Amino acid sequence: MSSSPSQPQIIIRRATADDAEGIAEIYNAEVLNFTSTMDMVPRTIEEQREWIQSRSGAFSAIVACDSASGAVVGFASLSKYKERAAYSTTVEDSVYVDRAHHGRGIGHLLLSAICDTARDGGFHSVIARIEASGEGSLALHRSVGFEMIGIERQVGRKFNRWLDVAVMQLML
Repeated sequence: MSSSPSQPQIIIRRATADDAEGIAEIYNAEVLNFTSTMDMVPRTIEEQREWIQSRSGAFSAIVACDSASGAVVGFASLSKYKERAAYSTTVEDSVYVDRAHHGRGIGHLLLSAICDTARDGGFHSVIARIEASGEGSLALHRSVGFEMIGIERQVGRKFNRWLDVAVMQLML
């Protein structure tokens, strides 16, 4: 990503335990204030470290860091789509960007990189499950080739509202 005086370069790399605080800060803001995650309980720094350590190989987590400050400004990960063996060639993605850094292309960099990780890991498809009113997330996924495959109606409840989940898929 190119840099300008107001927008330092973004570096994409594998997440380490040292990134736990930055990742937790981004994720917990989403947990407490938005419907981009169905999680309702913030993660402690220790829980976030354990989450990072459990991400290895094809199920790794990556971060986007501001090259000037080193701060984590976003992260992405892959997880198992389903537990049963026949689903083992499909993964689910997650992408979160600090809201202060939206609109800079960081989500696109992260999603492209995590899809490359899935491809390199030999997976066949990636599933995205996105709260259906999340237009930014839907547009992000469309921008790298995901297609809408369905809507799960009122499957989540957060902030005293029923939430639909859009399901998108990218064939690798």
